Amino acid sequence: MKNIYLISYVLISFLFANISFGHCQVPCGVYTDDLRFMQMLEDQTTIEKSSKLILELSSKVDGQSKNQLARWVATKESHASKIQKIIAEYFLTQRIKSTAKNYEKLLKGAHSVMVAAMKCKQSTEASAANNLKTSILTFQKIYESK
Repeated sequence: MKNIYLISYVLISFLFANISFGHCQVPCGVYTDDLRFMQMLEDQTTIEKSSKLILELSSKVDGQSKNQLARWVATKESHASKIQKIIAEYFLTQRIKSTAKNYEKLLKGAHSVMVAAMKCKQSTEASAANNLKTSILTFQKIYESK
């Protein structure tokens, strides 16, 4: 009897786990492309703010500043990774079709965003965050013209 409850619990857990995640690559037909672009732009803004604060905090020597510095570095990395994940798992896997008339432009645009996000991980320069924003907006323009 305990095994039946355990199996039922596990099955129900898996069912609700799949519901709680956004797009699990099941063709449900519920897509919000604009939301993905808004999320990437929000992540870019966080990267931009993180980079500024990292530069400010890096000259300070007190423990609190060092702690905040580490947290902002982790935040910058996390948001750049989120952008790369959206491009890879949402656009490249689910939305960009090889039959699209501008397939090559879409791939190049998506690749540009991923590389720009990588550059943001490697740098605190304002130009890296600006290039990321430009890449996202350029990709959005290409994507919307499909």
